[in-house]
Amino acid sequence: MALCGAAALPAAGQGNSNGATQRDWSGQQPVQYPDPDIIAIDNRFRKYIVGNTAIHRLHTGTLWAEGPAWNGVGRYLLWSDIPNNVQMRWLEEDGRVTVFRNPSGYSNGNTFDFEGRELSCEHGGRRVARYEPNGTITTIADKYQGKRLNSPNDIVVHPDGGVWFTDPTYGIQGNYEGFQAQSELKPAVYRADPKTGQIDKVSDEADQPNGVCFSPDYKKLYVADTGMGETRVYDIDGKTLRNGKRFVKLEAPGGAPSAADGIRCDVDGNLWCGARPGVQIVAPDGIRIGIIRLPENCANISFGGTKRNRLFMAASQSLYSVYVGTTGAHIA
Repeated sequence: MALCGAAALPAAGQGNSNGATQRDWSGQQPVQYPDPDIIAIDNRFRKYIVGNTAIHRLHTGTLWAEGPAWNGVGRYLLWSDIPNNVQMRWLEEDGRVTVFRNPSGYSNGNTFDFEGRELSCEHGGRRVARYEPNGTITTIADKYQGKRLNSPNDIVVHPDGGVWFTDPTYGIQGNYEGFQAQSELKPAVYRADPKTGQIDKVSDEADQPNGVCFSPDYKKLYVADTGMGETRVYDIDGKTLRNGKRFVKLEAPGGAPSAADGIRCDVDGNLWCGARPGVQIVAPDGIRIGIIRLPENCANISFGGTKRNRLFMAASQSLYSVYVGTTGAHIA
């Protein structure tokens, strides 16, 4: 698909390497509205910009922030600090940040299923784990055809109960985000059925499948391939995928390489991508329409908040949020 060129971006002025404006991220110095780091590069994005809101840094101090997931009942955001082997929690009611799980199994992507149970992709155990209400842990997937998975990365849950996840090799390439090990399987995308224990490989086209999400109607699956630097889209046919094709290949301002990491859809079918220079927003036709510039590289995102209209961005050492003029398509 075509995309708008980086030349459509306004000049960044005195910014950092990501192009974000120089500002006091402690919140002590207010930002003049509209926030200069929320940019429409296509008029379709203007409806999603809340003119009197600003990007806020909610927490800093992680080593590599990943896998944000919103818990609507608890009104908290869960996210991973992979190298520190912990999960963190931001509480909506008072803005406190606490350690949620330690150790976390070097968890990466997280989500919640339709029964409110946490599911996590864990590099340490090379598995997808589900945390039960009584505190026990159920392994949803750790092997395929008798061979160990690489390092499950990101995860989504279908209304039929199927758990779809990606399995690149990033978590076993060294000891920083898990434990260095030899790969036993080609990186791939899988679907696990927790009721039957069946695990199906649905695609191994991606070089390093990373972020994953459904379209709002659950008829399509998007897969971010950080190995090839593109995002692909597939039609979902029951438990299988078909008609795979490139959806978008992103660029950073100035034409520098960029690729989607974590991805989520809003209710209108736009794809919100954690990608330099922060978050890039792509319309359903594959055209890039907006950018949210951050001072750090954004890995993953989640829609949350009481009205599901707050975008949370896990970016390197920090967690950011901003209110947007849309809502997330799914539960986490």
